Amino acid sequence: MNLGVDHYLADGCERCPLGATPACKVNNWKEELKLLRKIILSCGLTEQVKWGVPCYTIHNPKTSKSESNVLIMSAFKEYCSVSFFKGALLKNVDNLLEKPGENTQAARLIKFTNVQQILDNENHIRKWIFEAIVVEKAGLKVENKQNPTEILPEELKVKFIENPDFKLAFHALTPGRQRGYILYFSQPKQEKTRLSRIDKYLPNIMEGKGMQDK
Repeated sequence: MNLGVDHYLADGCERCPLGATPACKVNNWKEELKLLRKIILSCGLTEQVKWGVPCYTIHNPKTSKSESNVLIMSAFKEYCSVSFFKGALLKNVDNLLEKPGENTQAARLIKFTNVQQILDNENHIRKWIFEAIVVEKAGLKVENKQNPTEILPEELKVKFIENPDFKLAFHALTPGRQRGYILYFSQPKQEKTRLSRIDKYLPNIMEGKGMQDK
């Protein structure tokens, strides 16, 4: 068990002003997150904190860093989730694994809104974890296919790299909200203006809001 995850469960990721306050999203799902943590750790994964959230890895000498990310555990406004980095390669039993966003290619997540849902799906969760471990150890990769109808502006891609939580929040939006933001961010000819628009709406996206939401 990682002390950083203890801190996360107590105070949240603290990447936004709501961290360490009663309004932090982590407080909505503490019992669910604790149960998920117990299940995940029982499968032999190494617990770390990356990008401000619990991340679970395996030792993998095939990678340059000798470790591979398997999954992350996150809290959102309307649900908590387990997200598999290469979930597209897992067997999607009962179609429980979802794309974080319409255009997501590799990651898949399963959402929970109460403890009983987790208990009911515990066997599925364990099977996916062990399957994901096999995928990583085998060095399997997801073949990315470019979607020509919705191309992300380069500035948005850079923001995703700088802030993975922002990427997760963006892909958790409804497809319509994502399209709206992509079109709006892509319109300006100047890079400075595109970046300004992204920075302006970043807090809204982190809260799961569309451009027209207040």
